[in-house]
Amino acid sequence: MEKVTASVITIGDELLIGQVIDTNSSWIAKELNKVGIWVTRRVAVGDVWADIWQALDEESRRADLVLITGGLGPTSDDITKPLLCEYFGGRMVTDAPTLEHLKDLFENVLKRPMIGRNAQQAQVPDVCTVLKNDRGTAPGMLFEKNGKTFISMPGVPSEMQSIMLNEAIPRIVKKYRTGHIIHRTLLTAGIGESYLADMLSAFEAGLPGYIKLAYLPNYGLVRLRLTMTGADEAAMTTEIDARFGHLKELVKEYLVTDSDIPMEAVVGELLLARKQTVATAESCTGGYIAHLLTSIPGSSAYYMGSVVSYDYRIKKEVLGVRDETLLTYGAVSEETVREMVAGILGMMRTDFAVAVSGIMGPGGGMPGKPVGQVWMAIASRERVVTKKFNFRFDRGRNIQLTAVNALDQLRRFILETGRP
Repeated sequence: MEKVTASVITIGDELLIGQVIDTNSSWIAKELNKVGIWVTRRVAVGDVWADIWQALDEESRRADLVLITGGLGPTSDDITKPLLCEYFGGRMVTDAPTLEHLKDLFENVLKRPMIGRNAQQAQVPDVCTVLKNDRGTAPGMLFEKNGKTFISMPGVPSEMQSIMLNEAIPRIVKKYRTGHIIHRTLLTAGIGESYLADMLSAFEAGLPGYIKLAYLPNYGLVRLRLTMTGADEAAMTTEIDARFGHLKELVKEYLVTDSDIPMEAVVGELLLARKQTVATAESCTGGYIAHLLTSIPGSSAYYMGSVVSYDYRIKKEVLGVRDETLLTYGAVSEETVREMVAGILGMMRTDFAVAVSGIMGPGGGMPGKPVGQVWMAIASRERVVTKKFNFRFDRGRNIQLTAVNALDQLRRFILETGRP
């Protein structure tokens, strides 16, 4: 078994100015982890020749495998391919299979003529192994230098992922004899990271050196991940599962799920298992709870719809909130969310409903109702529960915290209600 490390270089000015968020690195790291390879560094560089060259030098000194994304397009700012040609001492040639792929793509799929700039995508350094791109025009390229492997791919996530799964990873697995990396992850709610660390101090101290416990807090939730490395996968699985079982028992009061899935997926699984449905009435979150629920494939089986009642008039005319309630208690109140949840429950005829109303900021706060205050209601036909939260962050994070906590309250409500 050999320890193989990797570096990821992402290229593009758009990454450095914040115009585009790099999701490629995290996806690549996860896929490499599955085959026993750790990504030890992630580096972002702009469309600058000297910076890219320096990154290639530095990362190849640190890692066995260097993966590069971006800069392979047909425009003048895409300099990765000619740079790689010079870096590896090659010359540009036309790759016949890539050219045929481009002709077929433009003629039969895109239904438009292929211009010279498009055809240039078939030009590759003669010192590379071409990696077929089934989803786009720019092929991937694999190079070898000083015992290190370099793989260059487009920055478009769908194209990069196709090349990684179909071309790059099979070659990586064939070349390197790696060990195994096994993860077990659970999700907790209702307890902070520091309190969890105190609770688990003895458990953590008793772990052998080849098993690590990680704390991953996010929006009021904390994921706990056990990671184990080794050569014997069967023996590793037996040991890590036993320790994971012990971990689950220690945190059972706060355990949401023993799978590495988000809260919206947990709620979806509960509703699917019970063949029950839910709808939402959102004010302060502007439909974000609906977005989270519908981001899960198959959510149409349990999620029926939403009313985004941002304005008083919509709360009154669509959800049936009484004018007296709004004038007396305001939109951000227990009384209002009770009437909102009753209105959406009656309208959608679902088993459960969620309603939220709050002040997300930065303005809008008032005495007794500061920025970050949120009321939420969860209901079935038989009962309603309400809860007030006071978040203390910026607008974006307050919205996310509201949505995640609303889903957690829904989860708890479903479990308390039991199966139909």
